[in-house]
Amino acid sequence: MRHSLWLLALLWAAPLWADAVLIGHYHWQSDDPVFGGFSAIDVTDDGAGFVAISDRGGFTSGRFKREHGVIRAIDAAPVQPLRGTGGTPIAAGENDSEGLAIGADGQVFISFEGVHLVRLFDSAWSKSTPLPRPRDFADMQANASLEALAIGLDGALYTMPERSGRADLPFPVYRFKDGRWDQPFHIPRRGAFLIAGADIGPDGRLYLLERDFAGIGFRSRVRRFDLTGGREEALLQTSTGTHGNLEGISVWQDAFGLRLTMIADDNFRFFQQTEIVEYRLTD
Repeated sequence: MRHSLWLLALLWAAPLWADAVLIGHYHWQSDDPVFGGFSAIDVTDDGAGFVAISDRGGFTSGRFKREHGVIRAIDAAPVQPLRGTGGTPIAAGENDSEGLAIGADGQVFISFEGVHLVRLFDSAWSKSTPLPRPRDFADMQANASLEALAIGLDGALYTMPERSGRADLPFPVYRFKDGRWDQPFHIPRRGAFLIAGADIGPDGRLYLLERDFAGIGFRSRVRRFDLTGGREEALLQTSTGTHGNLEGISVWQDAFGLRLTMIADDNFRFFQQTEIVEYRLTD
């Protein structure tokens, strides 16, 4: 029994490794003054289309133009405001939209950090309805709450806060299923990385994008788990400055296997970039 407990502790402390290979990255630019601050992305199953949201309550949709699988151009609609219950744009101070998940039926779910809630949209263009809030959400840290949102193959939603509350505490994972929230598992917190985004891939596994600001730039990490929080695998960890402030992740499959598409938040600053980065998983 003691040996079994030691083995479980070892597995919790040491994730398995899989390989991710860089396909390419694209610097996305626009003269639109509300363009930027992108915090999440959802790519269509065929990898051609996408929806992206900003952390100032905006969204856009578009299509990638690829050559030999590498993004060479983006054709996107102007950024539009996300709308609240009455159909008017969500007010400043309540529009810090961070996580995005789109169901098989086209319903759009977006998590908000400033007010610690998730909203349901019939489409990104429609008015929205807040989902019920569990008591735990009210106790989350300001500017560090519902950073990531993902939807399972069964339609269940999964959300996680950016911070766990303490460096030695794991990240709680909250699930919305059958009209109720529960907290089925935790994600181990490793090092200085904080949660930035999440997605559930076509393989039914949870992909977690994390970032760490090292003073002169960002480094990023991607881990994946099964939907019990088990079988942790580290897929990618970049050095500082390899990419920008990657905040959103979408996992899809092409003829060669699983692909990770990630988007960087430029924070509306001239010295940062809106960047689309793609990796292919080789294992």
